[in-house]
Amino acid sequence: MTASESATSSATDDFTPIRYADGVLYVLDQRQLPAHETWVECRDEAQVADAIAKMVVRGAPAIGCTAAYGVAIAARRLAAAGAGARAFRAGLDEAIERLRATRPTAVNLFWALAQMRDAAAVALTGGTPGDAAAALDRRALAIHAEDVAMCKRIGAAGAPLLPDDGTVLTHCNAGALATGGYGTALGVIRAARAAGKRVRVIADETRPYLQGARLTAWELVRDGFDVTIIPDSAAGFLMRRGEVQCVVVGADRVAANGDVANKIGTYQVALAAAAHGVPFYVAAPVSTIDFETPAGDAIPIEERAGTEMFAHTGADIAPAAAHARYPAFDVTPADLITAIVTDRGVVRPPYGDSLRRAVCDA
Repeated sequence: MTASESATSSATDDFTPIRYADGVLYVLDQRQLPAHETWVECRDEAQVADAIAKMVVRGAPAIGCTAAYGVAIAARRLAAAGAGARAFRAGLDEAIERLRATRPTAVNLFWALAQMRDAAAVALTGGTPGDAAAALDRRALAIHAEDVAMCKRIGAAGAPLLPDDGTVLTHCNAGALATGGYGTALGVIRAARAAGKRVRVIADETRPYLQGARLTAWELVRDGFDVTIIPDSAAGFLMRRGEVQCVVVGADRVAANGDVANKIGTYQVALAAAAHGVPFYVAAPVSTIDFETPAGDAIPIEERAGTEMFAHTGADIAPAAAHARYPAFDVTPADLITAIVTDRGVVRPPYGDSLRRAVCDA
C-alpha cells in the first residue's frame, strides 16, 4: 500500500471513503483523521485485505464495498496473467478466502464476497476470464453505488422518527466514512435535517479508537451540524437530565431475532436509553441481517489485540505490565431496540417476524 495526501473539499453528503479507478483502489485512511486526509493506494488483493484488517477502512458497509473491489482487482490480475478458467477460479477463491479472514463480525463483508463469487460463476459460464474480470469490475462498482442508494433510503425511512427540534445521540461512526457514502445512522440524521428538522447531535467519543470524536464529529462539522462530543461514560447522565431525545446507531450484524452487534459500548447506551425512556434506533441495510445467525449469542465477536489499549497517538496511557482486553463489538438484545431502520422501511418488534417480512415482501 502507498499513501498520498488529498485536500478533498466536497461536502460529506457526496463524499465516499472509497475510490476505484483503472484497477486501483484508493481508501481514505481513517486512522489518520481528523489531522490528515491521507488516501491509501491498493493495487492487489493482499493490500486490500491489509487495509481492512488494519482498520484503514472500517464500518460494515464500507468493508463490504472494499472487499468487493479487492475481488475485482484479483480478477484483473489473474486475467492479465493469462490464467485459464480453472486457474482463474482457483485464484479468485484464494483471494476471496483471504478477504473473508480479515474481520469476523461484520456480515456485509461475507455478503459482498458472496455477491462477487456468484457474479464470477455467471460470467465464466460461456465466458473467458477476461469477461469475468470485466463483469466483476462492474459488480463491485454496482455494490458501491447500491450501498449509497441504500443509505439514502435508510435516511428517508428514519427521518420521521427524529424529533422536529431535539438532540440525537450516536455511538461510534455510522456515517459516510463507514459506508459507501452518506451513512446509515448519520444518513437518518442528514435526512432529518434535509426535511427541515432542527437536529443537534451528541457523539460518544467511542474508545479506544475514538471513532465518534475523530470521525463522526469530523463528518458532521464538515456538514455544518451542531455536534457535541462527550465521554462514553456521560451518556446515561445526560439522558437522565433530559438532554437526549433519541439514540441512533449503526450495526455490524443483525441476528434473525433482532439482536444487534455494533461497536463496543453500544449495549451500555441501549441500557441507559431503556432506563430513561429514550427511543433507541438501529439503522442498517437489509444486507446486515443474518438469518443464519438465530440470536446475538451466536455472533462471533472480534477481540482485537489488548496492546491497542495501551497507547494513543503514540503516547503510552497505561502501564505495560497491566493486562488488557479489547472486545471490538458487543451485542444489544432485541428487547432494548425501539425500531430497526432499513432500506426497506422501519421494522418494529417482534423482530423474528418483521425482519423476514421486510426482506421477503420487498
